[in-house]
Parts: sequence; structure tokens; C-alpha cells
Amino acid sequence: MRIGSWNINSIRARTERAQDVLDRWNLDVLLLQETKCKPEQFPVAPFEEAGYEVACIGLNQWNGVAILSRVGLENIRTYFPGQPGFSKEQGVGVADTHDTADAPGASNTISATTPVLFSEAPLEARAIGARVGGETGKSIDVWSLYVPNGRAYEDPHYFYKLRFLNNLRTYIDSEIAQEPERKILLAGDWNIAPQDEDVWDIDFFRNDVGFYASHEERTALAGISETGFTEVSRNAEGTYTFWDYQKLRFPKNQGMRIDFAYSSPALTPLFTQAWIDRDERKGKGASDHVPVIVEFDL
Repeated sequence: MRIGSWNINSIRARTERAQDVLDRWNLDVLLLQETKCKPEQFPVAPFEEAGYEVACIGLNQWNGVAILSRVGLENIRTYFPGQPGFSKEQGVGVADTHDTADAPGASNTISATTPVLFSEAPLEARAIGARVGGETGKSIDVWSLYVPNGRAYEDPHYFYKLRFLNNLRTYIDSEIAQEPERKILLAGDWNIAPQDEDVWDIDFFRNDVGFYASHEERTALAGISETGFTEVSRNAEGTYTFWDYQKLRFPKNQGMRIDFAYSSPALTPLFTQAWIDRDERKGKGASDHVPVIVEFDL
């Protein structure tokens, strides 16, 4: 099974590019982040015509995540239990820990009216999960994740980001403890550079915009690996997955590697190959991120 993950930076602006990525890489599943649209605005038709089911969640022009699958789409979840919410007025809150798989509209494209319960602060559209491959009898639970940008030290978003990662760790740790043989893939835009070589100038990021490579962020992200998950996308050739639109970052190759995929202990032995689609950053109208693709022999 071949699975791609991509911060597309607006699905409506890049529908044709998404179709091209699906075709070029012969993807079974595509996980999208930063779709920037409500469910009723998502361009479902061209993907359904190509044989893909679509599940998405989005609340406004910001954030938004989606799953496209041609190998089945079941048990759709619009957030992970414990996922924190955020608002400037209310700070960081935590989602109720019930499962939304049976929520109205969860069997296909998520409705804008799908109930999402929360306490303290509203949830943003940053996580969507589903079981794919069920039709083949070789299923994987996939999550498309858009981790908050910490913005700056002491910014409320920074603490929001750390809580998001810590609560995600708690959730997957619980899932694996209950069912060690579950095959789970966590993929998306993590907004963190795990290693110094994942940014074009580590001193620049530490001194000026340290929130991509701070000790606290890296420690929180390392917690995912401590549950037994493996960052399989590290095996891909190429270095970066993101180049800012400003200051000619792409022509100068001044990028960052902040998009990647983690597989659970039961899934990792089935991993075969990974790629970074650097060419997708070229040309007019490109996203500032590129797809990351991983493949498993199920």
C-alpha cells in the first residue's frame, strides 16, 4: 500500500496538483493538511470520479485535514481523544474522550454540522483518522495531522503545540497498549525539525525563530518514538519538505524537513520505501510543502 502525506496549502487552489500527485505516484491513500475549506467547499467530485473516497474536516479558511482513499474508508474520526482545542479568549482546552466514528456524516465527507464535543476551548480541524485497506483485508489506521505552529516562545500557541503532541502521545500509547498488533500510521505537517540537519541553518532557527527546533518541541515529538513508533519517512532520499515562499528560499534550497510519517510497531516491519516529491515544489502555484510518500508490503 502506498500512502502520501501533503500540506497542500489550499485544496481548492491546488485540486489539479493533487490529482497529478495521485496519478504520478499511484497512491492508494493521500493524507492532506491545511486544506483551508469547510467540508461543503471541498472539491470531492474529481476525486470520486478517479475512484477515491473522501473524508474531511474544516471549520474555516484556516487549518483543515482530509483523507483520500481508493482502498476503503471506515471508522472515520474527526479528532483523537484528548486532542486540545484553542481560543485566544479561553486558552487551551481538551476534547472529550469519546469516539466520533458514529457521528452523523462520518461515513463519508464530514458534515459541517457533525457534533464535536469539547470542554474549555473549541477544537481546530487538525486531525482526522480512518481505517483504510479494509476492502483488501489488510487494513491500516491512518491519521492526517496538522500540528500547531508554536509561533514564538511564551506565545499561547507554543503551549498549545506542546499539549497537542503530549496528548497525542498519550492517545497512541493507550491504543498500542490495548492492541499491540494494530497497524497505525501518523503522518502530516509536524511543524518541528527533529534534527539539526533538518533545517538549512540551525543557528538561524535557534536564535531567531527557535520554535521549530526548540528543546521542548523536540522532546515532545520524541515522545512519539518512545511509544514504539518509527519515523519511516526518514529513509526517503532528499532533505527538506518545506521551503518558505519568501526570500527565494526554494531556489536557494533554504528549506526545512517538518513533514514526516510514523508507523506503529506492528506496521514498521512491513515498510519498504519512502520518497520526498521535491519536484512538486517547482512551478507556478506550488504549495510551500511537498508530498512525503511511504510504502508498505501488506
